[in-house]
Amino acid sequence: MSKIGYVRVSTVEQNTARQELQLQGTDRIFIEKVSGKSAAARPELKKMMDYIREGDTVIVESISRFARNTRDLLALVDELKEKGVSFISLKESIDTTTPQGAFMLTIFAALAEFERESILQRQREGVEIAKAQGKYKGRQPIKIDENEFKAVCAEWRAGRITATAAMNKLNLKPNTFYRRVKDAAI
Repeated sequence: MSKIGYVRVSTVEQNTARQELQLQGTDRIFIEKVSGKSAAARPELKKMMDYIREGDTVIVESISRFARNTRDLLALVDELKEKGVSFISLKESIDTTTPQGAFMLTIFAALAEFERESILQRQREGVEIAKAQGKYKGRQPIKIDENEFKAVCAEWRAGRITATAAMNKLNLKPNTFYRRVKDAAI
């Protein structure tokens, strides 16, 4: 019967110390630095779900750190329940071993999803207003010296460097690199 902590922040730049401090006394903490939008895209969450055993308790600082929408939250809590694992959210004082805790979990999950959708809607509205005023032009394209791009791509295609090395030389992320390679048809 272990107490397992789960900590998540949305980006690698964000600090996990506040959540870790609140989870002191747990037997093990899994720390994730990725968006919570999709439970499937969180490797530490998967490791934790594989690690937990019947009788364990998963503790999080808040339900928004565990899941970002009602469907994911309820699916994760159902998976915990099937494994005989309890769930506690400190911020919301939710403990799924009680009927009241299970009910409150459903309510808070719906509120968290509503809050996220409201934020996204306000963001979209703000972008539309900025576009109408000519203040928002979207993300600017990355400028690359075409000769350098062709030379690095030629090295990569010849097998002299890896794709990762090519991306590093050009300071490009994978999606941009492969899209440019495809568009250039080098």
